[in-house]
Amino acid sequence: MAATLILKPSLSSAFLGQKISSRGNSKRSEPSRLFSKGTKCATDTAYGGNVPKFSRLNVWDPYKRLGISRDASEEEIWSSRNFLLNQYANHERSAESIEAAFEKILMKSFINRKKTKINLKTRLKKQVEESPPWVQNLLSFVELPPPVIIMRRLFLFGFMACWSVMNSAEAGPAFQVAISFGACVYFLNDKTKSLGRAALIGFGGLVAGWFCGSLLVPIIPSFLLQPTWSLELLTSLFIYVFLFLSCTFLK
Repeated sequence: MAATLILKPSLSSAFLGQKISSRGNSKRSEPSRLFSKGTKCATDTAYGGNVPKFSRLNVWDPYKRLGISRDASEEEIWSSRNFLLNQYANHERSAESIEAAFEKILMKSFINRKKTKINLKTRLKKQVEESPPWVQNLLSFVELPPPVIIMRRLFLFGFMACWSVMNSAEAGPAFQVAISFGACVYFLNDKTKSLGRAALIGFGGLVAGWFCGSLLVPIIPSFLLQPTWSLELLTSLFIYVFLFLSCTFLK
């Protein structure tokens, strides 16, 4: 066998070269095989790892996306939005989808409230226009001032009423009623720019309050009233109410 290899060197060299080349190819193929395996693992990994994804991410209806009904209250809408954001805060697309649905619902609610307010004003205006002439004449003397003016005058006459009740055992409320009447005339004069008209309306409110108080106070059960509250004091409380209404809503 050795003699044969010596006599045929080409055969042996070819055989050895084939073995060497096959070993070299096997060694070179191992890194490539490992590299291909590593590449496959990297590409097969899901985006974001184990971060949970919102299952209703692409639902078109914002109410269904948040999992609430169309007649849900504002508290329920906020509660659903906060709960979902806390659950999917680490997934950017999910959080954006939840916020977008929440903003759509808020915008729709704002538009509906605005339409309802406009429709209510239109209905009231239509009813006034269709009312009898005497009703329209009465409503022409009434106005709705800004809320801040209503609150200021309500505080003033409420203070007068409390002052009268606190001093009920000492003296009558004549002084407080006089101040309230003067304030009513002042407010009406500032509105109408006519002192005579302001005094007439203020006096009318004073008389109307005294008349209603004289009729209604005896009907009130005695156990609802303090023993120190006189008829004069209780009548003055009605006067404060009518003076407040006169100087605030009449023109």
